[in-house]
Amino acid sequence: MAARWFYLSVLALSSLGLMCIFFTVYWMQSWHGGFAWDGTIFTFNCHPVLMVTGMVVLYSAASLVYRLPQSWVGSKLPWKIVHAALQLMAFILTVLGLVAVFKYHNHANIANLYSLHSWLGITTVFLFACQWFLGFAVFLLPWASMWLRRLLKPVHVFFGASILSLAIASVISGINEKLFFSLKNATKPYSSLPGEAVFANSTGMLVVVFGLVVLYILQASSWKRPEAGVVTERQLLLQLVPGSQPVPVTYVPVTVGQPYELW
Repeated sequence: MAARWFYLSVLALSSLGLMCIFFTVYWMQSWHGGFAWDGTIFTFNCHPVLMVTGMVVLYSAASLVYRLPQSWVGSKLPWKIVHAALQLMAFILTVLGLVAVFKYHNHANIANLYSLHSWLGITTVFLFACQWFLGFAVFLLPWASMWLRRLLKPVHVFFGASILSLAIASVISGINEKLFFSLKNATKPYSSLPGEAVFANSTGMLVVVFGLVVLYILQASSWKRPEAGVVTERQLLLQLVPGSQPVPVTYVPVTVGQPYELW
C-alpha cells in the first residue's frame, strides 16, 4: 500500500509538472505569437518555457531521484549518475533560457539585469551552477573522503531545496513582470483581469503548487533513503518484485519496557 501510494504521488506530480510546461507553452503561443531564435520578441518567448522546464520541472525530477524506492537498494552510483545527468539537462535548458532573454534584449536595445526578477533569476542560476559543480566534484567523483561528504551533504541538501524555492520565486516574479509589460497599453488593463492575465496567473499558481509538493516530498522523512543497514517498509515491499536483490536486514534488540519498532 505504501509503495502504491508513493507511485500514485509520483504520477500526479509528473502530470502537474507537464501541465506547468504545457500552460507556459500555450501562453506564449496563443497570446504572444509563438517561438523563434532570431532575436525578436519570439526569441524572448522561449525564455519562460525553457526556465519552467529546466529550473522547475527537470530540476525537481533530479531532486526526487533518491526518493524512488528502487534507489534504496544496491549501489548508489547509478542513481548519482541519473541525478547528475538530469541536473545537467536542467542547467543546459536554463542557460539557453538566459541566452534567449539576453539575445532579445540586445537585439531590441533593452537594458539587461535591472529588475528584481532578473537579479533573483541570475542569483538562482549562479547558485545552481555552484551546486552542480560541488555535487559533481564531491559526491560523484571518487576522490572525496567520506568525512568530507558527510560534512557537505547537509549543505548540498539545503541549497538544493533553496534553489528550487528561488526558481519558483523567479518564475512567479517573471510572470508578473511579463503581464505588466504586455498589458500596459492593452484595451483591458491587468487590473481588469483579461483572459491572458487569468491564464498566466493560473499558470503561476500551478508552478507554486508543483513546487510545494516537491518540497514536501523532499522533507518527508518516510520517503528519504534510509541509512545503510536499516530496512524500511518500502524496501521490504521491493523484495516482492521479481529480480529484486535481497536487502540485508538490521536486527534491533528489544528489551522489556522499550518501544518496539519493526525494521
